[in-house]
Amino acid sequence: MKVNRTQATALRGAIEHWHHQGLLDEHTATVLRQDIEVTPFDWKRMSKYSFWVALFCILSAVSAALADQVLVALLASLLNAPYIVKFIGCSVLSGLFYWFGLRRRATHPHKVFSSEAVLFLGAVLTGCAIYQLGRVLDAGRAHFSLLFLLSSLIYGVLGFSLRSNLIWLFGLFSLGSWMGTQTGYASGGGAYYLGMNYPLRFVLFGGVLTGAALWLEKATRFSFFFRSTLAVGLLHLFIALWIMSIFGNYGDMNSWSQVKQFELFHWSVLFALASILAVFHGLRFDNSMTKSFGITFLFINLYTRFFEYFWNATHKAIVFALLGASFWFLGTRAEKIWHIGESKNGP
Repeated sequence: MKVNRTQATALRGAIEHWHHQGLLDEHTATVLRQDIEVTPFDWKRMSKYSFWVALFCILSAVSAALADQVLVALLASLLNAPYIVKFIGCSVLSGLFYWFGLRRRATHPHKVFSSEAVLFLGAVLTGCAIYQLGRVLDAGRAHFSLLFLLSSLIYGVLGFSLRSNLIWLFGLFSLGSWMGTQTGYASGGGAYYLGMNYPLRFVLFGGVLTGAALWLEKATRFSFFFRSTLAVGLLHLFIALWIMSIFGNYGDMNSWSQVKQFELFHWSVLFALASILAVFHGLRFDNSMTKSFGITFLFINLYTRFFEYFWNATHKAIVFALLGASFWFLGTRAEKIWHIGESKNGP
């Protein structure tokens, strides 16, 4: 078994613990120790990051090409083509990328990141094709939220058909964009829709998406997309709750500036309850994602309230001293828990 140093340490500690408890005999423990091979470098992570950098470089190359006069003239001739031509061109190119990505996945199943990078480029071109289709069908109503809805449907079908979490993520973020733009269009461009400002709408969207993700975990056909859907749902939910805890359900800065921060305290309580509920779910069902989100945003909530209520009223030296003391306390508690775990696993 080829593992990195951290994983090897954990495995060896587990073997020693089981051997000490009498669950493994000496021969089996020795065989298991010898089967562990420490890789000197994490090539899997290197591969993942390299492909992301490669995609960034491709986008940078396109940007640099726009600065070249000859290429600008060539691109201008392409950009001046009819929208229907650009739609067909982007659609064909995206189809080719999807075909190549699937073929690469089938012939080289171990090359996960390179195949996903190819599918990523196909997803980007799909978005370009949908945009060009919108220009073809534009009737001057500026109802472009329908394009986001179409994008979410197309990406959802493609992600499910190709078993690609990356394309599925495109669909989820497109769905969130549709929700925001559609409610904005329905409200006539106003700050409120059904009495809710934008952050409150995304609190509901994130909550619904999180609930749907927990359902996907139990649905056999969709369980593959459980973690990616849960991550997007929790991200929308907690970021929106964080914004609500600062600005409340106000749609403009003038109204918000006239309100005392203490009057928004109930949003902070709701934010804290949601974080605690996420931690409880993570502990109850052994879900590291909900637990991590809950703990992270619970501390973000606490430190946000600290700066709100004490930054202007307290000397800055005291503020940073209190922050340092709090982080020192967290460090000592974490160190104590770590040593308790070591003593339990030790001889």
